[in-house]
Amino acid sequence: MKIVVTGASGFIGAKLTKALLKNGDDVIVVDRNMPCLPDVDGLTQICLDIAAGDAMAEVFEQGPEAIVHLASLPGGASELDPGLSRRINLDGALNLIDFSSQAAAPPRFIFASSIAALGDALPEDGVDDATPLRPSMVYGLHKAMVETAVAAMTRRGAIDGLSLRLPGIIARPLGPSGLKSAFMSEIFHRLKAGERFISPVSPQAQFWLMSVDQCVCNLVHALRCDSNSLPNSRAITLPALHVQMESLVHEIARATGVDTGCVAYHPDPEVEKVFGSYPPLVARFAEETGFSHDGGLTKLVATVLGSLR
Repeated sequence: MKIVVTGASGFIGAKLTKALLKNGDDVIVVDRNMPCLPDVDGLTQICLDIAAGDAMAEVFEQGPEAIVHLASLPGGASELDPGLSRRINLDGALNLIDFSSQAAAPPRFIFASSIAALGDALPEDGVDDATPLRPSMVYGLHKAMVETAVAAMTRRGAIDGLSLRLPGIIARPLGPSGLKSAFMSEIFHRLKAGERFISPVSPQAQFWLMSVDQCVCNLVHALRCDSNSLPNSRAITLPALHVQMESLVHEIARATGVDTGCVAYHPDPEVEKVFGSYPPLVARFAEETGFSHDGGLTKLVATVLGSLR
């Protein structure tokens, strides 16, 4: 399959590109800050801004059969600059959908949405496939708007679309990321190095987590799953592990051999409200369609620590 990956130099995009090439797919990687990648068979590199008008024409001259749209401005950066978020997260995505809809045959279009589209006032008794979208943050709002466009253009027969709401994907590299949820990744790096970590959420904070390796497996599955098995909304909340911060700390400490005393808790009420208050998740559509989580906290931590090597 010939597949376009936007945001290909990013945390998820780089791993997805490697996985697709290993599968024998032809991959057209697209990013506005394209690193120098090895010249390998099946790989085409295009450096461009997806929101820049007709710039995407060069990509679709390649005749892709599928698109995985990962390029995005992170949540924290989106709140600081809503106009830039609109340009990248909304206008860029709509531009890509428009070009995709002009292909000779409707391409599979995978949009990396986010649990932020659900909003930050989630029902305490849990989230399932019937939970309505109620975003209040700019990032979640733009993700929800693109989900609507993906579903509408699929109903029109222009694309074969699917929006996947990604949970917290770990563990991202250390350094500035624009993500207020970066602490979920930082803790792995700090404890693995035996360093002190200050948690911005309480021991009781709860969130939904998935390793980047499992995320890539789900994206690869999305490219080839049966369209007839997908919900009418063409949007799926991926299954994720419902993890408590204290349990995560203990498991990472056990796996790395460090003392849990190197973790101090200094909860930030705003961070806890947005990123540490996730209720149980039932992702029936996703599981029935073949998507999955990491299988358990021990396996999740082992997978993430392994990826850091």
